[in-house]
Amino acid sequence: MGVLSVIGVSRGAQYSPNLKSNDAAIFDLVTHELEKKGWQIDTYPEELFCEKEIHADVIYTMARDQRTIDRLLALEEEGTLVVNAAKGLKNCVRRPLTELFIQHHIPYPDSLIWPTDQPFDKQFFPCWFKRGDSSAVVKEDVSFVETKEQAGRLLLQFKERGIDTVVVNRHLKGDLIKFYGVRHVGFFDWERCSPDKHSKFGLEQINGEPVGYEFNVEELKKWSDEAAKVLGITIYGGDCVVAADGSFKIIDFNDWPSFSRCREQAGRAIADSIYYLAKEYLKI
Repeated sequence: MGVLSVIGVSRGAQYSPNLKSNDAAIFDLVTHELEKKGWQIDTYPEELFCEKEIHADVIYTMARDQRTIDRLLALEEEGTLVVNAAKGLKNCVRRPLTELFIQHHIPYPDSLIWPTDQPFDKQFFPCWFKRGDSSAVVKEDVSFVETKEQAGRLLLQFKERGIDTVVVNRHLKGDLIKFYGVRHVGFFDWERCSPDKHSKFGLEQINGEPVGYEFNVEELKKWSDEAAKVLGITIYGGDCVVAADGSFKIIDFNDWPSFSRCREQAGRAIADSIYYLAKEYLKI
């Protein structure tokens, strides 16, 4: 493929709550797999990336800080291939994600965008309040809400933290499923969630032990790939809830998760996808 300048940008520790080592492991594995393809790669933590005037042909990144994403956007406009695309990373913020999913008819819970300075006056319980301006960084960014009084307290707390809007998702009963995918190479994996398994914030306990409801995995893959396409990202993960009748709705979607249950296979798939995109984009 010729000599390319390739850079990897890892995720800042504050954006890997309780999963720092897992995020580092998948990033390092992808770097190794790309080096096996003959690429010479420099890697940077996202805290350092913005401090340097870095230019490259290809950048693969787990970054989530807004300053980093803005810098990646500028490089995209100069012609750099960025994976996941910086424009897609901006869309993975909760509010734009919700708006895009609704607009494109992605299977998604009934949802509201709600200002934190207004009392919550809807009969929408039980539901989830999720900060609208980013993915979850601390446990309080995603909260299960059952009463009007609880909603009022949470909105005040969000407002005091400088968060202007929350996304309100109606709570769904059923089996909680975690899924992982990489577009362009056909990779997809999934698992039923148990409340006993280690997770970012332990919120799986709300849905409890899975029943084992049957569902169409190919249909979930199709909609998950479509959701990633709508957002503009390549490497993704998320959660869905499967109802007793086998229907499902995607309740969460993230750029480049840690792929802990399928790291080896995912690392190769991510590297293959980046390699494919580089050939397509750079015409080499």
